[in-house]
Amino acid sequence: MKVIALNGSARKDGNTAILINLVFDELKKENIETELIQFAGKTINGCRACYQCFKNKDRRCAVKKDMLNDLLEKMETADGILLGSPTYFSDVSSGMRAFIERCGFVARANDYMLKRKVGASVVAVRRAGAIPAFNSMNLFLHYMQMVMPGSSYWSIGIGREPGEVLKDEEGVATMKTLGQNMAWLMKKLNASQV
Repeated sequence: MKVIALNGSARKDGNTAILINLVFDELKKENIETELIQFAGKTINGCRACYQCFKNKDRRCAVKKDMLNDLLEKMETADGILLGSPTYFSDVSSGMRAFIERCGFVARANDYMLKRKVGASVVAVRRAGAIPAFNSMNLFLHYMQMVMPGSSYWSIGIGREPGEVLKDEEGVATMKTLGQNMAWLMKKLNASQV
């Protein structure tokens, strides 16, 4: 089994990546393969509303000048998808928003191609506004018909400068619980398909 994580932060290896890796630590303990894809330094554009994905139905976006189609290919082969974003003005980063728009259209155009995969999200926040960001990613996962594990609290870590989220003891514990629950759910779903 494998989980692909998409880090929508403009900062490579910042707090969002740290939170994702806390979840990954628990997945790795259960022998689940992980891969982190960071948006930092890469381009992903918003949806052009061309609706070619509905015409082509080829599980890809007609816009091929950025990384979305590579992400779609990786997500198709994964059993679980973990989304991560910092909080920018009470919502997700622009990269994560562009991903949600485009991936959502392509997946919907292709019979919800991510349905029944396990999906979860994590948010890094300096102080406030994390819940709208958390909701944006979770609403996307829900709309994609993904199965979502819970945790001991909302999957949010508090910190501004890289590494500060590790001082948030409750946030760290929440990420670990999320990883444990994600692994448990993936194993249950995998066992039911045998």
